[in-house]
Amino acid sequence: MDKKLPIVGKKAPSVPSLPTGVGSVDMTDSELEAEIARLKTERNAVILAHYYQESEIQDLADFVGDSLQLSQAAAKTKADVIVFCGVHFMAETAKILNPDKIVVVPDLTAGCSLADGCPAPLFSKWLEKYAGHTVVSYINCSADVKALSDIICTSSNAVKIVKSLAGQKVVFAPDRHLGAFVAKQANRPDLVTWQGTCIVHETFSEKRLLELMAQHPDAQVIAHPECTEAILRHAHHVASTSGLIEYAKNSPKQTFIVATEAGILHKMQMAAPGKTLIAAPPEDESCSCNMCPYMRKNTLEKLYLCMRDLSPQVDVPEATRIKALKPIQRMLEMSV
Repeated sequence: MDKKLPIVGKKAPSVPSLPTGVGSVDMTDSELEAEIARLKTERNAVILAHYYQESEIQDLADFVGDSLQLSQAAAKTKADVIVFCGVHFMAETAKILNPDKIVVVPDLTAGCSLADGCPAPLFSKWLEKYAGHTVVSYINCSADVKALSDIICTSSNAVKIVKSLAGQKVVFAPDRHLGAFVAKQANRPDLVTWQGTCIVHETFSEKRLLELMAQHPDAQVIAHPECTEAILRHAHHVASTSGLIEYAKNSPKQTFIVATEAGILHKMQMAAPGKTLIAAPPEDESCSCNMCPYMRKNTLEKLYLCMRDLSPQVDVPEATRIKALKPIQRMLEMSV
């Protein structure tokens, strides 16, 4: 592990939401949903949503998934317009894969602390210390960082990809907690890791988790690998968002403490009806810190407006897109 680089990406920058349309919309939720459905047909659009989106957006989406599943869906779509309900790097990935399609997002400022904590100029300079290393970058990074990478991974395939690079020196970015998990699972103590973090997954409290485990002794803890080691060491199962849903669905256990962004509970409950799902608690009891503030910037109204106006659009400069496409394609080829 690289111990010299300061830990970055802990706090979400204070960024005002940009308007996606002119004025406010005087519609009920049901009217908004009807208009979104109409526009989807009119625009020949597909709505892709991450598991961390609000439940009403997930219910409207054509496809809900984790980063890998959404990348695969974006690569296969025949739609003319991709409406991406997630965060900015996800929409960038869709645009990289679909340069001739229109890609819109409900809120252009829906970013990611991991992507923000790994700016391409600093990352490029840092990589100079590791000549000869294969650069594996977690998909939670900007298009510019992807363009500096050899292969992209997600939390569902990171271990597999690093294991496939046996005999090669590897740099892993930008999440240090996922990097530590991958290094352990792939038996790669030499893995060099950029020291970024997710503001949501770093907020879970070990003390409060232990208290919750004592209150629910029959519960299993399931966790996302972006969590800290203090949380992961108590987990019965560690997996990507889609992996956690599958585990809860198929496990004979009836109660789960879920250590990831709380938006996952909507689809998890649908997949595992009748089971008890408990959101892992953050350190601060007074906040909703287990919810991503970026993901929550997307709303039904903003979704309607971005489809109505086809704005804001996400674009990637062609030179960057071409460089970023190759490592994304390598990821998709290894994830069949």
